[in-house]
Order: sequence, then C-alpha cells, then structure tokens
Amino acid sequence: MLSFLVMACCIAFLQCCAGSDVLRWRFYYASQDDAWKAHYQEIFDHGIREALCCMGRIEYLTVIEDDEVYSVAKLLGDLVAYRASGTGHLELLTGLALLQKHGQASKSSEHFVEAPVEHLQAALAFHKFAEAAYTGPLLDFGRNPFVFPCVWLHRQGVLTPWTRKRRPTLDGDNWLRGHAAAFINFVNLPSEVLRRGRVRQKKCEAAYFIVVLHELRTVVIAVRGTETPEDLIIDGLGRERSLTEVDLDGLINSSCIHPSVKKRVKSSFPHFGHSGIVETARDLCTQIEGYPGDESQSGGFVSSLLGVGCECEGYNLRIVGHSLGGSIAALLGIRLYGKFPNLHVYSYGPLPCVDSVVADACSDFITSIIHNNEFSTRLSVGSILRLRASAITALSENTQADTTLILRLARQFLYASKNNCIELEPEPAKSSTRSSKESEDKEQESCLYDGNDGRQNHVDIENTDLVNPFASVLNQSDDPISQFMQTVSRSENSSATDPTEMYLPGLLIHIVPQSQNLNIPLWKSWRIHDDHQKYKAFFASRDDLKDIIVSPNMFFDHLPWRCNKAMQKVVEAGNTADSPGVSHIV
Repeated sequence: MLSFLVMACCIAFLQCCAGSDVLRWRFYYASQDDAWKAHYQEIFDHGIREALCCMGRIEYLTVIEDDEVYSVAKLLGDLVAYRASGTGHLELLTGLALLQKHGQASKSSEHFVEAPVEHLQAALAFHKFAEAAYTGPLLDFGRNPFVFPCVWLHRQGVLTPWTRKRRPTLDGDNWLRGHAAAFINFVNLPSEVLRRGRVRQKKCEAAYFIVVLHELRTVVIAVRGTETPEDLIIDGLGRERSLTEVDLDGLINSSCIHPSVKKRVKSSFPHFGHSGIVETARDLCTQIEGYPGDESQSGGFVSSLLGVGCECEGYNLRIVGHSLGGSIAALLGIRLYGKFPNLHVYSYGPLPCVDSVVADACSDFITSIIHNNEFSTRLSVGSILRLRASAITALSENTQADTTLILRLARQFLYASKNNCIELEPEPAKSSTRSSKESEDKEQESCLYDGNDGRQNHVDIENTDLVNPFASVLNQSDDPISQFMQTVSRSENSSATDPTEMYLPGLLIHIVPQSQNLNIPLWKSWRIHDDHQKYKAFFASRDDLKDIIVSPNMFFDHLPWRCNKAMQKVVEAGNTADSPGVSHIV
C-alpha cells in the first residue's frame, strides 16, 4: 500500500510538470460553459439513474436519451454552468450563506390587503385531505422522528389486519390495503367515503384519492405531493411546455368565466406551463374522466358521481393538494372547470406552474395558500438563475480580495438597466489602487442601496431590462469579463436561452407571522412550532413571490402541518366566536 501511494504521488507530480496540454485546455474550458454543462449533465444523469436503481427502479438504469431522467440531468447541468465563470461550488454556497446572513428587506404589510377569514375557513377544512394523501412514511418521519416506524405501521393498519376487507381497494395498494387505511385513519372518516384512488406510479403519474362527503354535499379529489422518486423527477422537469386548448378548456369554454378573460386567454396563445406538472395533470385527467373528445365514452368516474341523475348530482367538487400535488390540482381544475362549474381548487404551497395570463385568469376558482418563506412557491428555473446571480453578487460585495474583479463587475452588470446605464471601464485589479477607488465604488453602489437603512433594494433581474456595459470588449475571448458575460443571460439571446417565467396559479393568500427573525441559526428552526406565534393573511402579488428567500425556515415552512397551524391561528384570531370547522363550507 505504501508503494502504491508513493507511485501515485509521483505520477501526479510528473503529469503536472509535463502536462502542458492540461494547462492549455484549462483556459479553454474556463470560457466554455457548454463544456461544463455537458460534463455535469453526464454526472447527474448517471448519478440519478444509479440512485433510482438502488431504490428498486431498475428500468431507469438503461441510458435512453430524451427520457425524464435525461431531461432532469440536462436542466441540472445548465444550472451548474456557473463553473465557467470561475465560481466554485463552495463559493456559491458561501454566497447563499451571505444572503441568509444579511437577510432581505421585508416589505411593510401596510399597503397589503388583509384576506378575509372566510377565504381560509374552507381551505383549512380541506387541508387535512391534502395532508392525508401522504400515505407513505415521509410525513410520519417529520411528525414523529423517533417512533415514526410504529406510527406509520399503525396508520397502515398492520395492527388491525381483520379490517382489511372493509377497506377500499386502491390501484397499487399493498395486500393489507395499507395506503387506504392510512388515508382514512388520518381524516378520521369511515371507509365508505373513499371511492377511488391510485398509489402506484409510473413516469409522470400522480397518486390521488377521491372522497364523497354526503354531509357536506361535496366530492373531494386529493392529489399527493412529492413523496417518491417519480415525484422528484416530475419536480425536476421544470422546462416550459406549451398548453393546448384542451389544457385550458375551463378558461376558454366555461360559462362562468368573464368574456374579457376568455378573450385575453385566446388572444395571447401560446401559453406555457411546467413540463412535468402539465404531463402529470393530463394523465390524471385521463384517469378520472377519460380521454378528452372521445365521444364513445359517456363520461369518466367523476361524471358518474356528479352527472345528472347520479349519486352526487348538484354536489360541489373540491380539488386539493400540497406542494407538487397542489400544482397538479390547479392544472386539473383548469381542465375540468368548464365541465363542473361548482369546482374550486385549494393549493397549499404549490410550485409555479403557469404563465402570468393563465395564472390571473383562474383566480375565481383556484386559491393558493403560501406559508411564510416556503421555498416551493418560489421554485422555478428563472428563480434559481436569479438566486445564483444574487449569490455571486453577495459574495463579491463581501470579499476583501482584489482578485474577484469579475464578481464585482458582475454585480454592477446585473443591476445595470436601460434607465440608469453605468459606464464601466474594467482595469486589472491591484491592491495598491484599492483606496483610490473607494469613492468611485460608493458612487456606483449608491443606486443599488436604499438610503434609509442601507439594505439592498428588491430588484427583479429581468433580461429585458438588462444592458451589457461591456459590449465593446465582448469580442476579446481572452478577457475574463467577456468570459463571465457568456455565462449570464442577456437580452439579445433571451428568446433562445432564457426560460419562460412561471407563476403561482389563482388567488394568492400569503400567511406570514407578525414578528419573524430570519437570522436565527439553522438548528434552532427545527424546534417545535411556537403555539403563541400570531399570523396574518394577506392577498399577495405574483411578482412579490418570484424570487427565493434564503432563510433558515425556508424548508420547514413547507411542512404541511405548519401551514395548517398557521391557518388555524388566522381563523381563530379573525373569528373567535365561530368554530373554523367544516360547517362553513359552501
């Protein structure tokens, strides 16, 4: 072993001394982001397939181009292309840590409209169905980190096997019908209410449960969020996909939609949506209602419940889901709204999944609940690219070395707009000239900061508003500034490379604590949620929820029971006389 180590070190030393080609190709790859994209795409592709194979998904091990894993790996490779600018992984993480440390200037809630408590009462009552759709051990591990196997096995009905035959049969359920038992035990309803469902998944398929509540005259479709590797692949298919007229049938052909809204939707084609969510919503619609336009079918399963003369004629239809399930529920509701006008969708912590026109058009029948700083509601390809740029900017603002000229110039470039063009002449960085440039740097940074508190203003980095202050030197391939500029999206190539901005669908209700501290340590955010915390709910703007907020609670705020607790606090504070139970549901 000692001889092997000595030989390996000697070979490495000889390669460094004699390998002039390595140094020559090193400078080449430093300016070729396509090479870095291809490199990391291959790494992610093989890594994802091997991980899925270890989880029992052997069918993903075969390398097939243009499949779901290939698309996810390609997207991840594009996101890691910042390596071409000379920024390493640790440097990017350092920038993210600086964003968390400095925080972001929170907007005052005085100019926001507070949401009436009635908007949250029904959302609170139906939230348990969205949370019950997680029938696997994932959420039980979060609620009970020490005894979760016992709790999950109890929910699965392992301790009561004699009740197996009384449980409904779901597609893909185990022999004990444990997933049906887990759903029923969580919502605390009899087995007869669960009519149909699916827990077995393939590519771009969602798990769902259909419940009939005769007391409330309501049919509920609960769509499960991210729980399996297949769900993670759906999340990763973040590229835009064109929406057809069938996908937007509820906005185009529904009699309940205002004519001006229909006209705006029709005149602004093509529309786009999250690729994985669109495909999954199409499959789910086929499962519960059959193929659209197939005249040989009288109707799907939902029509057999809500149709004329059927068991649930005149009942309301509610589609609910959390996280990924909420986004799928929104796309499903857009497809079915024209056929079922009594439909309403409640999405809890959904992903941005549609463009701005579609997101505004469905505000009458879709309500999206956002809890504080949860990351999922701000997670899109565009927001990740902006977060990457913000991390590099934060790193450049905090550094003390003059060797980061590219990063400092990148900050000035990212915030340069057509209205306030900044003339910059890059010069080689020298430590001796740093003091002489302090006044000049302050003048250039004055437009980036607020004069009241010194914090950075909220700036949306839109490619259409950016101009390149280094356009005159872009033809110099050996210039480090031009190398960096090739990795940043510019207005002249926005149509070819920039992703379509995705937005949250429907009416947005943002639940925020009245007092919050974004600078608490990460380990303290895992503590039990404070029962004395007070919350308020406001109608939010889509533009205010476009960018990811780096905070210690950005992941924990996404936990469904925290959202449920926050809604309870708002309802109790707004209407203490009445109980926020299911009696308020219309």
